[in-house]
Amino acid sequence: MKENCSVRAFLNENNLVLPTPKVGLANYVPYRKSGNQLYISGQGPVLETQEIIGKLGDNLSVDEGYNAAQLCALNILAQLATACDHDFGRVQACVKLGGFVNAAPNFTEHPQVINGASDLIVNALGNIGQHARFAVGVPSLPRGWAVEIDAIFELAQ
Repeated sequence: MKENCSVRAFLNENNLVLPTPKVGLANYVPYRKSGNQLYISGQGPVLETQEIIGKLGDNLSVDEGYNAAQLCALNILAQLATACDHDFGRVQACVKLGGFVNAAPNFTEHPQVINGASDLIVNALGNIGQHARFAVGVPSLPRGWAVEIDAIFELAQ
């Protein structure tokens, strides 16, 4: 298990700050605990008032999509921090990430885009950050976001 200070050290070393956790855009909660599982609702590429909006393979590059996925992962970590009372030591594993890419019909590099989130989660949490995942293209996302990602974590009781 990676210690709380290790996640904080990673964030500090990379000049990353966890954003203020967002509330849901509709009738749902940002996360839900069930037993030792934590389900985090889809997080968008939002940092304070900035949003990454657009369509991969149309007006956004793979690198821009990768950066959008990193922002989603930062929002996932912010929700995770709130759910575990800011004690990352309670995190046993990142079980799964689900990645949705707002993509043009001929776009095929969904995995490379969602790697932005996977890389950030693994780098922040170490081995317990390794996860199962999907990366799919969709014709649109809420607010025109480039990417939306949800997550499942296992927490110590």
